[in-house]
Amino acid sequence: MSQDKQVALITGANKGIGFETARQLGKLGITVILGSRDANKGEAAAAALRAEGIDARPLKLDVTNAADRAASVKFLEHNFGKLDILINNAGIAETDAWSGNNTLATTPETLHAVFETNLFAPVALTQALIPLLRKSPAARIVNLSSIMGSLTLHSNPQSPIYGIKPFAYDASKAALNAFTVHLAHELRDTKIKVNSAHPGWVKTDMGTDAAPMDIVAGAATSVTLATLPSDGPTGAFIHLGETLPW
Repeated sequence: MSQDKQVALITGANKGIGFETARQLGKLGITVILGSRDANKGEAAAAALRAEGIDARPLKLDVTNAADRAASVKFLEHNFGKLDILINNAGIAETDAWSGNNTLATTPETLHAVFETNLFAPVALTQALIPLLRKSPAARIVNLSSIMGSLTLHSNPQSPIYGIKPFAYDASKAALNAFTVHLAHELRDTKIKVNSAHPGWVKTDMGTDAAPMDIVAGAATSVTLATLPSDGPTGAFIHLGETLPW
């Protein structure tokens, strides 16, 4: 493969927003690596994209598994020698996430489980992949956050999310936003850009059929941030080109 061809790793990419993000990046001529907890589902997803003419490769990657993270670094190093785009897309929510405010009922076990996938894993994966991202001429890191991580909007009675407060999910996304801000600052003198994306309320397993946005639109913010020009933002919280409050 030509060193000029970009390589993107998308976690949680065998379905939903991650899969559509891989499709849209692949249509731009970028080699897409589909991280998936289930190797068979990852291979099926990659095969579907290859049938569309996309250079798609499956990668068995449970982001919470340290051995999988280490193996992903070796895979990328061996096959490409660099990484141009990292999209930390994999995420989970507590089972009763959209029922209102569940703060007092949230158990330590739920907090640990949600934070493990939504914060600790993307931090660890990003840290492990930084050497390969530094080998890219202009790497991009996209952290899939949510408007639900906005403390500003959660504290405003007039905001659309004021009445819905799944504590573990919201707190994990606010913490992921903090990671974005801190990492962007640490990398400010490099060509690596780091941003948080709010995809929108999208028709996925998590978003449910009640969501107003389709998956194509839901992937748009990730794709835009993954392909930012040199004068694009870093350390920002973006939805469809608009900056969101932290």
